[in-house]
Amino acid sequence: MKDFNRTNLSFSLCGLNCGLCPMGLDGHCPGCGGGVGNQSCAIARCSLQHDNVEYCFQCPEYPCQRYEGIEEYDSFITHQRQLRDMIKAQETGIETYNEEQHQKARILKTLLSDYNSGRRKTFYCVAVNLLPLKDIENVMEQVVKDASFHDRTAKEKEENIASLFQEMAARQGLILKLRKKPAKKSE
Repeated sequence: MKDFNRTNLSFSLCGLNCGLCPMGLDGHCPGCGGGVGNQSCAIARCSLQHDNVEYCFQCPEYPCQRYEGIEEYDSFITHQRQLRDMIKAQETGIETYNEEQHQKARILKTLLSDYNSGRRKTFYCVAVNLLPLKDIENVMEQVVKDASFHDRTAKEKEENIASLFQEMAARQGLILKLRKKPAKKSE
């Protein structure tokens, strides 16, 4: 979007973790306010009208009607914890929040380069986005400590990691998949 630029391309204006997004990882999206290829966005237009706030939580009108139902469905990145992530970033400070996201991004890159046959990208992105860093690190430690893990096929390793993430998610009541908006019925 013209005239909308931001320095933090890992965490969007509206609370999405762009650094953990499959579109960003593939270079198809520059992130919120990242320049060429940056998509038109109603929330970005709103920021321009409200003193160019870097994060919506800095706006005196936050939370506004734009956030009603925002976590209901996902796009190519999960929206499930968007509002909670905004609160966390606000409470812990953006530097602390970003550092945690960078640690998650490093783990995500390892998962994608070492344990992905091409069919787990979205799953890993959702898992790393939704699960707490401690839980993600716990899964990775289990993998390293499991002597039999390294003797498995690539597909078995991938399935084992996915299973460990699913178990962590189930304990927290999370479902590790994108929630699509239902198609409108034609009449």
